[in-house]
Amino acid sequence: MSNLILELRQGEMMIVNGAAIRFRNKTRIELAARARFLFGKQIMAPNEANSPARRVYFALQTAYIGTEEERQQGLAEAKLLIEAFKEATTSQLAREILDRALLAAEADDCYQALRLARRIIRHEDAVLGTPARE
Repeated sequence: MSNLILELRQGEMMIVNGAAIRFRNKTRIELAARARFLFGKQIMAPNEANSPARRVYFALQTAYIGTEEERQQGLAEAKLLIEAFKEATTSQLAREILDRALLAAEADDCYQALRLARRIIRHEDAVLGTPARE
């Protein structure tokens, strides 16, 4: 695996293997080993999980960066939320994306699952007319 270099702004948050890190100043870091991480706008706070698509994202986020027990619970919750979303939506494309997200999460590729879940959030925002998160 090649090293991953990230540049983070002052005050930005990052979660690495379940540990929250806040950067006091602008910094550049290099991840030299495989790690479960999210940073910046990828991180969703619990209070932001206020719509069906955002609840799916938050459950997948927990399945990705939580403790071992939290990851199992997050994946189980994501399965339930994805099934409920699929039943409620009329969009075949949304169903397909959700299926791909769940397959990725079950294959322990939660980063890809989160990328797909962000597409569902954008779809939901467009359908409901919700302003995009900054």
